[in-house]
Amino acid sequence: MAAAAPLIEFAGVSKVYPGATEPAVDRLDLAIARGEFLSLLGPSGSGKTTTLMMLAGFESVSTGTIRLDGQPIEALPAHKRNLGVVFQSYSLFPHMTVAGNVAFPLQMRGVPAGEIDLKVRAALARVRLEAFAGRRPNQLSGGQQQRVALARALVFEPSVVLMDEPLAALDKKLREEMQLEIRRLHRELGVTMVYVTHDQGEAMSLSDRVAVFNHGRVEQLGAPAELYDRPAGAFVAGFVGDNNAVAGRVAGRGADGRIVHLSVLGREGTVAGRCSDTLAAELNLTPVPARAVCLSVRPERLRVLDAASAAGNTGVAGFEDPLNRWPASVVDLIHQGDHWRLIAQIAGAENAAPWLVKLPAGAAPAGLAPGSAVTLGFAPEDAWVF
Repeated sequence: MAAAAPLIEFAGVSKVYPGATEPAVDRLDLAIARGEFLSLLGPSGSGKTTTLMMLAGFESVSTGTIRLDGQPIEALPAHKRNLGVVFQSYSLFPHMTVAGNVAFPLQMRGVPAGEIDLKVRAALARVRLEAFAGRRPNQLSGGQQQRVALARALVFEPSVVLMDEPLAALDKKLREEMQLEIRRLHRELGVTMVYVTHDQGEAMSLSDRVAVFNHGRVEQLGAPAELYDRPAGAFVAGFVGDNNAVAGRVAGRGADGRIVHLSVLGREGTVAGRCSDTLAAELNLTPVPARAVCLSVRPERLRVLDAASAAGNTGVAGFEDPLNRWPASVVDLIHQGDHWRLIAQIAGAENAAPWLVKLPAGAAPAGLAPGSAVTLGFAPEDAWVF
């Protein structure tokens, strides 16, 4: 059976601002399915907000086409695209009541007054604010104001809701509560949501898929677990979740073609890891080119080895031999409630950033005082080489 056509499609879309040396968005190809929750994730200036604003109609397209339900919309004014939009600043009218703010999009569309009242009450019930209909925005908390903004974006039943960092102004507890609220609304309504954020935890919590932006391009598009467990490159590995990295050179390739052996910190062939798809194709040569690479290991994949396992006499539960072993010294040990954060400096890499190790919560690990010597270990399948 043929796959359903995407609801939203960017085809070769670029945005170049006057006087800029590089495009804000560079030849973007991106398809968004009907009912999908897609987050656009990236650092400031990566192009994610510009992409959303072009979809909303608030920024013009320099080149390329944006299609909504198969129809080009890049020349269509914003108010004719029928998209709900939620901004970080809420953008509520201070002189109107909550009900008045939610009713405004319906009034602009000429909906009959009796129908407006029913739709406003239903929209406020969805965000659990029906008791606040008569209040003004300045009588509400930040989280309540953002709920009003959500209700206003949903009240005219748009096919797509766009959100531009809507939770950035809220404190941590309110932000987490609103994440759950947005997840609930997406599940219940089945509306397509496109969500801009620089917070990778937020993107991972909310999304069906995440598009990671960097310098106007999508570095990787995939489900949250795919981005975390199988990053396409060093940028994604470093931006999505905590990550440890060290530079090295390729010293050989395993028989399966997926495990590469590296020369790192002067230790030839003692480090192994999985290479990315891009690197795997490049290394499919004989002899294997001794090119520069980056080794990446997630903090929770590292283990502090005891003397026996560090010497190779025994394995560590859940890990396959051979383990890669790294002498290091403890810089700090920090209790984070649900886990310990061990900061360790790798021997021979004193000019590089220390590595982070996440250890299970419980009693403080013995013998890990600052300055003490440790050996860190990880399995080859838990390391990526880019």
